[in-house]
Amino acid sequence: MKTRDRAVVAAVTVACCVAAVFLGVRPVPSLAAVAVALAAFGCRPRSHEWTGAATGAAGLLLLVATFAWPGRGTTEGSVWHLVAVGAVLLLLTAAVRRSPRRRLLAGGGLGAAAVAVWTVPLVPDSSFFEYLGVIAFWSVPIAGAVVVGGYPRLMEDRRRQAVLAARRAQQLELAHDLHDFVAHDVSGIVVQAQAARFVAQHDPAAAIQALERIERAGLAALASIDRTVRMLRTSDRNTDGTDGTDGDGDGGDGGDPTVARTVLPGTGELAEVVERFGETGDVRARLDLAPGVTEALSREGAATVHRVVVEALTNVRRHAPGAAGVRVVLSTDGTNVEVSVTDDGGRGRSAHLPGLPRLERGTGGGGGLLALAERVRAFGGTFASGPYRDGWRVTAVLPATGPHATAS
Repeated sequence: MKTRDRAVVAAVTVACCVAAVFLGVRPVPSLAAVAVALAAFGCRPRSHEWTGAATGAAGLLLLVATFAWPGRGTTEGSVWHLVAVGAVLLLLTAAVRRSPRRRLLAGGGLGAAAVAVWTVPLVPDSSFFEYLGVIAFWSVPIAGAVVVGGYPRLMEDRRRQAVLAARRAQQLELAHDLHDFVAHDVSGIVVQAQAARFVAQHDPAAAIQALERIERAGLAALASIDRTVRMLRTSDRNTDGTDGTDGDGDGGDGGDPTVARTVLPGTGELAEVVERFGETGDVRARLDLAPGVTEALSREGAATVHRVVVEALTNVRRHAPGAAGVRVVLSTDGTNVEVSVTDDGGRGRSAHLPGLPRLERGTGGGGGLLALAERVRAFGGTFASGPYRDGWRVTAVLPATGPHATAS
C-alpha cells in the first residue's frame, strides 16, 4: 500500500472513530460502511482491484446494521441505514465499472442483497408479497448502479476486442505479405545461388552475373520488408486511435490513412515481377495482359491478382526449378477477371543445363496456396491449382468490381 493510501485509510478511520464518539454506538456499522466507501474512492486508481471486496464489506456492515445492531427497525436507525445504502450503491457502481469479475460477483452480490432487504425490518407483520414488493422496489437502484457502471465497461470490452481483432488481422496480413513478397525474392536468391554453384568452375563470368542477380533480389527483398514494416507502423497508429501525425504536425506518411493501402502493389507491377522472375531464374517468362483488365479490377481485386501471380511464380521456383517457360495470362469478359500462371515443368529446357534440387508439390509448405485460395474465395472468386500437361497451372477467377466492370 502506498503512503498516500495509508494516509487516506488513517484519515477515514480517525473520522469514523470521532463520529462514533459524538453520535453513539447505533450508527457505527453505517459509519463503517461509509468509511469503506471513502477509503475505496480515496485510494483510486489502485483500489480498482479491491473495489468488489469493498462493496461486499460495506454490504456486510449494512446487513449487520439492519438485522443485528441496536436501533434496527427505528426511524433514527433507518436514517443512518439510508446513508450506508448510498455508500454501498456508489461502491457497487464503481465495482461493476472496474472490479475483476470474480470479486465483483462475490462482493457485488452481497452488497446488492444488503440494499434490497434493508427496509424489511421497517415493515414488520407484512405479508410475503409485501416483502417481495419492498425488495423489488429497492432492486431498481441496484439495476441503475449496474447499468451506470456496466455500460462503460461493456463499451470498453468491445473496443478492446475490436483492437485485438484488428491486431490479429494485421498480423495475418503481415504474414501474408512476408510470404508473398519476401519469399518470392528469397526463392530467387536460392535459385541463383544454386545455379552459380553449378557454373562457377566452368564459366566464372556467368557466376558473377548470378551474384549480381542475387544482389538485386536481396535488395528487392529488403524493399519488401521495409514496405511491410511501414504498413505495420501505420496500422498500429490507426489502431491505437491516434491520427498518425509526426511530431511537427505535418503528418508525414503516417498522416494519410490510405498509406497502408496505396503501398500494396497491383496489376501495374506485374510486368516488373515477371521480368525479374525471368532474369533471376533463367526462365522464359511471358505476361499476357488483355486490354481492360486493369480497369475491371478494384484496388483490392488488383492486389489479390498480384498476390496470385507472385505466389504462383514463387511455387514455380520452389517446386519446378527446372521449368524452361512460364506464362502469366490475365483476361476479362467484363464480368469476371481470370488470371492463370502456367509452367512447362521443364519441357523444352536444354539437356546440358544443370538440374536444380526440386521440392515435390504437396510435401511441406502449401500454406501459401491455401491462404491464397481463402483470400480469393473471400473476394467472391474461385481458385484452382493442379497439373497441366507436363507442368502446373494456377488459376483464379475474380469478379470484375472496377469502375469499368460490366454488370452481370
